[in-house]
Amino acid sequence: MGYAKRSGAGATGASPVKAPKEEAKTSSSGASPQGSVWNMQIGGAKQKTQMKSVEVLLLTSELADLIEAGMTLGQALRALSSQGEEGSAQRYVCQDLCDRIVRGENFSDACAHHPKTFPPLYSNMIRAGEASGAMVEVLRRLVDHYERYDNMRSKIKSALSYPIIVLVFGILAVIGALVWIIPQFQKVFESMGASLPLPTRILIGMSDGLIQYGWMMALGLVAFALWFNKWRKTDSGRLKIDGWKLRAPLVKGIVACGAYSSLAYTLKTLLVNGVNVLQALKISEETCNNAVIGQALATARKRVTDGTSISGPLASSGIFPRMMTDMLAVGEQAGDMAGSLEHIGRRYQKDMDRHITAFTNALEPILIVLIAGAVGFVAVAILMAVFKVSSSLG
Repeated sequence: MGYAKRSGAGATGASPVKAPKEEAKTSSSGASPQGSVWNMQIGGAKQKTQMKSVEVLLLTSELADLIEAGMTLGQALRALSSQGEEGSAQRYVCQDLCDRIVRGENFSDACAHHPKTFPPLYSNMIRAGEASGAMVEVLRRLVDHYERYDNMRSKIKSALSYPIIVLVFGILAVIGALVWIIPQFQKVFESMGASLPLPTRILIGMSDGLIQYGWMMALGLVAFALWFNKWRKTDSGRLKIDGWKLRAPLVKGIVACGAYSSLAYTLKTLLVNGVNVLQALKISEETCNNAVIGQALATARKRVTDGTSISGPLASSGIFPRMMTDMLAVGEQAGDMAGSLEHIGRRYQKDMDRHITAFTNALEPILIVLIAGAVGFVAVAILMAVFKVSSSLG
């Protein structure tokens, strides 16, 4: 708190930057910044209010550099807001943070007003940095945390991108053959009046069904996608889907190891910055990307009695592997829980890398076999009909 007040006091020497919310209050219409007149102009930039994780990473890194260079927190935020383009989330968020700090709010409380940009982990670590006076160190740790998180996401995305592209193009190729190529052969076969083999009749039936009822299939897929997208955001939907991710072949190793590694690094970062164990578990539960693991953390948090030992409640949940809880128990006994969490994070991050490699190595031949089987069925069905028609004519 003291750090935020000193920063805010140092920033009051310059003319205050009016946040978009205050501008909205002073306008005659009282509209929000997203609905203001200048924002509704044709060709005008739409006001963005939520920063992406990569933008938060860059913002945090630059904020640490400016504060370490001698700027106050208010001056650093003002400088960062001026770097953002008109209508960008960076300008909106930094202006609002600067305005709140000038009014005397703590930096952590100001960040809490933007929960979609700054998750509970961020604001709580900032609060710990304000209490200890080590704001730059806390910002550096946040940068490390976001870099690890983005690194995990990029590895998983890169592992999935190639198989998805191959699968999509394979499906499009089969659909194109059924819609445009098979009907041409069908006309030739009908003009000859020969009886066709079973695979060819199946292929022609699939082609006719896709041509006649394709629009109904497309509508059904769109309706299912909309329903699924709505259902997966519910509590029961998230539990079902995240539970499936932890059990699905090839995928479960990547998801589980990524979740364990992220959890270990998050807990370690919070505990090192002075956040108590119960609060750290609550924040980890809120920032966890898996509902099943989040539910296990919530149950473990209720079972923690002395506020220091968490290995026992985590082990009793049955979600976390024995190796993880044993390593955590050793750290608790040695009084170095942060060190144990660091080892756990590194271990499961390496395991995740191995699972990603195994996933890509196994998925490529599986996709090749599936696509080759589909294309091969189309080719064989056509060739069988051609050979039979040729033999009947001969």
